[in-house]
Formats: sequence, C-alpha cells, structure tokens
Amino acid sequence: MTQAYAARRLEVNGIVQGVGFRPFVYNLANHFGLKGEVANTSTGVSIHIEGPLDRIQSFETDLATKCPPLAHIVEISTRSESVKQYAGFNIVKSRGRAAMSTLISPDVSICDDCLRELFDPKDRRYLYPFINCTNCGPRYTIIDDIPYDRPKTSMRHFKMCNACQSEYDDPTDRRFHAQPNACVECGPFVSLFDRREKPIDAGDPVKKAADLLRRGYIVAIKGLGGFHLAADAENSAAVIRLRNRKMRQEKPFAIISADLAGIRKYAGVEPEEEKLLTSIQRPIVLLKKKTANCIAEEVAPRNKYFGVMLPCTPLHYLLLKHGFNALVMTSANLSEEPIAIDNDDAFERLGDIADYFLIHNRDIYLRSDDSIVKHTAGHTRPIRRSRGFVPIPVFLNDPVPPILACGAELKNTICITTGDKAFISQHIGDLENKATLDFFKLTVAHLQRILAITPEIIAFDMHPDYLSTVHAKEQQGIRKVEVQHHHAHIVSCMAEHKLEGEVIGLAFDGTGYGTDGTLWGGEVLVAEAKQFKRVAHLAYVPMPGSAAAIKEPWRMAISYLQDAFGENFWDLDLPVLTRIEPPKLKIIVEMILKGVNSPQTSSLGRLFDGVAAIIGIRQQVNFEGQAALELEMLAADDADSIYDFEWVTGDMFKILPAPIIRGVVTDVQNGLPVAEIGAKFHKTIVALFAEVCASVRNESELNRVVLSGGCFQNSILLAGLIQKLESLNFQVFAHRQIPTNDGGISLGQAVVAAAVSRR
Repeated sequence: MTQAYAARRLEVNGIVQGVGFRPFVYNLANHFGLKGEVANTSTGVSIHIEGPLDRIQSFETDLATKCPPLAHIVEISTRSESVKQYAGFNIVKSRGRAAMSTLISPDVSICDDCLRELFDPKDRRYLYPFINCTNCGPRYTIIDDIPYDRPKTSMRHFKMCNACQSEYDDPTDRRFHAQPNACVECGPFVSLFDRREKPIDAGDPVKKAADLLRRGYIVAIKGLGGFHLAADAENSAAVIRLRNRKMRQEKPFAIISADLAGIRKYAGVEPEEEKLLTSIQRPIVLLKKKTANCIAEEVAPRNKYFGVMLPCTPLHYLLLKHGFNALVMTSANLSEEPIAIDNDDAFERLGDIADYFLIHNRDIYLRSDDSIVKHTAGHTRPIRRSRGFVPIPVFLNDPVPPILACGAELKNTICITTGDKAFISQHIGDLENKATLDFFKLTVAHLQRILAITPEIIAFDMHPDYLSTVHAKEQQGIRKVEVQHHHAHIVSCMAEHKLEGEVIGLAFDGTGYGTDGTLWGGEVLVAEAKQFKRVAHLAYVPMPGSAAAIKEPWRMAISYLQDAFGENFWDLDLPVLTRIEPPKLKIIVEMILKGVNSPQTSSLGRLFDGVAAIIGIRQQVNFEGQAALELEMLAADDADSIYDFEWVTGDMFKILPAPIIRGVVTDVQNGLPVAEIGAKFHKTIVALFAEVCASVRNESELNRVVLSGGCFQNSILLAGLIQKLESLNFQVFAHRQIPTNDGGISLGQAVVAAAVSRR
C-alpha cells in the first residue's frame, strides 16, 4: 500500500434505486480499477470505494455527472474510511428496508440504444414493439406493489427466456435488473381487432393499422399509460369524424410525428423546444404553427399552437415509420371520462369511436395521460404533469409529516408527502363524475401502497361540494385540514422555489371558494405557508346562472356591462347584445338585479370571458377557458396604450372592472380591431396589478411576488407581468416544476397543512 491508497464511504440520496444506478457504479468502479461494494439502503445507495486517491476522485466526478438517465441525485455525502482490502468490486444485497423505500421511476421513452436495436435487422429484438432496458420503458404504470421487482409488476405474467434472463442477471449488461425485460420469444405481443372484437388476420398488425389510418379510419392504440385514439392529422374528414364520435368539438388535439424534420414541416421549433421534444419524458410541447402547413385545420382550430410530441414507445415508432407526416394522438375516452387502460374496457367504452383496435397483452395498472409543457417567459412551464414526470417528487425545504392532499375539482391531482419529499400524482382529471372519482380513489390507494406511506393528516379545498373535499371529510381517524384555494395556489409555487416567510401572491384563476363564501379568482394575498391575508381583489360582480356563466361567457358580459353602465347598457351597439335573443337577455338582467342564482365573483378568468364576449370573440365555449384562450390567441403582439383603471381603498384594495369595461366598449364602438383591443386589455391587466403590487410593497416592505393560478397559462399575461414587475425591482417567482393551474394545487394544500400542524 502506498500513501496515495485511500478508502471513502459515499451515501447517495435521490432517485437512485430501480434505475440502473448500482450497475452504473459497478462498471464505473471497474473502469477506474477500484474495489469495494455498492448496496441499496433505506435512504438511497451506499458505496464503499477504495484504491488510488486520484482514481477515487475521478470516480466521484463521474458518479455525479454521468449517472443513468433515469437517476436523479439530490445529495452525495462523502467521508473517509479505513481500507478494508476488498478483492474486487461487488453489488451486495440491499440493507435495512431499502427495497420497501425504493422511489419508483416514471415511464419514459425508448432510449437511443434500444431504438438502434429496434431497427437493426441483425438484432434479436428487430421490430419488437416492447424493446426496453434499464434506461427506458415502462415503470410507474406497470407496478402493483413494492418492492419494485418483476413479480410485483404486470410483467409477472411473462417468464423470461434464457437469453433475457442472462441479460437480467449480468451487471455489465444494460438490461441488468430491467424489470420489463422481454423479447419476441417470451414477452408481450401486439394484435389488431375490429370494433366488434373480431381479430384481424395480418402478418404485421402494426403495418395493417397504418394502412387503415391512411384510409381515414380511427384506430385505438394501447400505449404506455393508456389508450390513444389515432387518425391521420392531414385528413380533415377523419379528424372531423373523430371529433364527432369523441364529442370533443373544438378543444385542440395532440399530434405526433416520427422526428423533428417531420414536425418542422408544420411548426416552428426553437432550441429549447427541441430539447423538450427529445427529452426522455417525451411530453406534448406547444409549438407555434407555421402559417402554411399540412395539418388539417380541425386539429387545433382558432389556435396559434399545435400540441406536438415525438414517439415515446417502440410501438409508436413502428407505426410512424409507415410514412405519416403526423397522426392525431389523443387520449382515448369520451369527453370528461378517464382514459381507457384495460383491453375489455377499451372495447366497451371506445367501440362507438374507434373503427379498429391495436392492442397488446401487457396490463397497465395505473393510467397516466401525456404530459403537456410550454416554453414561455424564459422557462419550461408544465401545463399537465403526468407521464414521464410522475412519480418524481418535489423536494421540500424541511421534513413534513405524512400528508394526503386531495387537490381541487378541475385538473385534479393528489399529493402525498413523507420527509422532505412531496409526491404529486399523475393528472386525474375533472372530478365531476363517478368514473373520475373512482380513478381518484384508486390513485390515492396506489400511491400510498407503492410509497409505503400512511398519512396522518388529510388536506382539502374549502369548497364543500368538491368531490375531493367530500371524500376527505368522510375519512375517519385522521386529522383534517381545510385549505383556501388561492392560498394553496401561492404556497404551491413557494414550495417548488423553497421560499420561506411572507410574499405578495397574485392568484388568478376562474373559480375558487373564498373565506367569505363568494367565488374568488382575482386575488392579491400577503401569504406564507401557515396563513394569508387578502390585501386586494377585483371587485365583485354577479355570475348569473353560476356554472352556466362559465359555459356561456355572454352572461358575464352582461354582468360587467350592467356593472359599468347600469340600465344604459341596453343602448350600446355591441355584438353580444345583437347575438343573444332579447328574452334571454332580460332574464339574465333580472337574475343579476335580484341576486337569483348569481353568486358574487372576483375572478380574473371571468373578466377575460366577459371581455371576449363583449368584443364578439365567443358567446359560448366548448371547453374550459376557451373564450379567454381565443382572446389571447387573437391579441396583437403589443399595444400603444392601456385602459383606465382604478381601485378603492379600505380594509383592502377593491379593483374596479367598470373603467376597463367602459374603455373596451368605446374601442368596440369606434371599430378598433379585435387584435388591438385584446393587446390593450392584456397590457392593462399587467400595468394594473404591477401598480397594485407596488402599493402593497409600500405598506408591507415585501419585495417577492409569486404568480399562480390557471390564468397564468396565458403567455402574454405571464411574460408581461414578470417583465413589468422585474422592471420595478421585484423578485418574481412562477411555476416551473408543477402546473400553475389546479393540477398543482395539491402540493400547496400539503405544505399549508404541514405548516398548520407545526403551529
């Protein structure tokens, strides 16, 4: 032994189990000629390494920078140890409760190595639709219980052949302990059926499915997290047929292309967007349409963007190699229902939508929709966080008790916490029917089981009618914490940025139950995790018809016009007043004046709806937020001026919508183009709330502003406010890890509940 010979103990914390981390360490140690051992522990991976000091240092550098693609290292702690004179380097049995504490990896796309093998005629897995390795393929959606071993996954039905077993047992092979490992001899297979469950005799079912798609048929395809409905994206008749059968009238469809060259035929791809498209998560990325493109107009009507993804599974690659520029690839369900994951259920629920079914015999245990992201205001912003990202946790500042947070009603997710980790579920959907509620309950049970967490606290929204709230209140023997909707929004963003103390929170959305029993949504809060104070909000206006006003924005237009002009609004020359029958208008006015089924709202989302209806963009919507979205899509890039605005002071600032509405009406009557009115309105909202924040800072000396809520999916509003507030020397924080909409609210609920429990 020389003086340069040393030994170290490295404790690695993060997602380092079940992702090929131990074989990576094994091969790395052998590469540097080092000795020792590696084992899973209850907190991560423990490594004893010994050898020449310079080689150990090189090993440590590569350990941190070259780890497997599915690994996520949070921390590496190192200490010196005595030399034990190991004969070699070994992978040893897990220590303690390591197997029970393994963090499950997300489902990710096929890796480059497997993709090369897929199309290599000399490879034994040539054209095999389920090729995978330790670095890719299904994880979260096929696990039934812990520990994460093959017998606890849907692969337990497939006994590995000798060749696959040999790979699985060899730590130098990239399929070492790859639980979904299989080949054509021993693994799952694909079949093609018609809608009556009759098998289609085809030597190559994937090629036959491609032929059917080219002829205009709709094909249900079983993917990683559930079924998709596919159609030729260049075939208008096929897309219209899919819309009619799926009962999804105008909401944009996602599309998929084989490669970046195919995408560039119809959409612009910026460098950051290319990184997102080609990432292992393979999310749907919102890309700006090219003015002239080959995609049917019906795919994303009245929208500047396409939702686009590259293939995630080998099956999708095999399908797309048959020459399509793009296929519609949308969730396989009727509107408002969870996506189908089971073959029998797919035939039953999708038989009236799909003409043919391309299925396989590997079960999906938990559905997971495609994730959706957008690169805007300098960063990637998740819109739906699901496949590819779940169940990677959000790491918190401090340890918290085991908590189950039940989320909101729309875009529901749940959150389960343990220690410094918050596990947010995949997208569950809108909790408005029994099928989605059943999925919600299944997800709660599944996450608790695979994470081995028994919650001590359950957190939920204040709205008494949310099904998630009803479920939480029904639970026995557990502490219950009620959390205000917009407080949860702000704290969710604070949690992902690890912010402590008070902040100015701008919480903008369509609807959230307020502490005074009204419907909030245009809120300025001074907030911290344990409490908040409402310091400003949009002044209340009636919401005639309650939920009906969300689906018919013209109702909000009448409410804002009545508020701004009183009875004189009848004399205005506006599109909204000529397109709605006079008897309907009179009924709505009566409801407003008498307060009949017209709850008070301070929602910024409803103000966007009302303005969209006043200027003639849309009187009725076919999906949530459509009017506001089209107002954003039609707005010009910038405006030369803004509308007047004002607020009244008292115990808090009350921002009056009436001056803005009067300005919009004047511009409509003067014939100003819709694009210019839209730009001017957006710029006004930005200027208004920047000034409100400055006033709050003067009183509170707070300089950090947190932005959260569904309205911040609007890129003009988000980018505009960030730029304006930063020009006023505010520190501004917006979502980057979780959705700004209600898909992120469960995280905020959990962190609020933890703070309340500590207090």
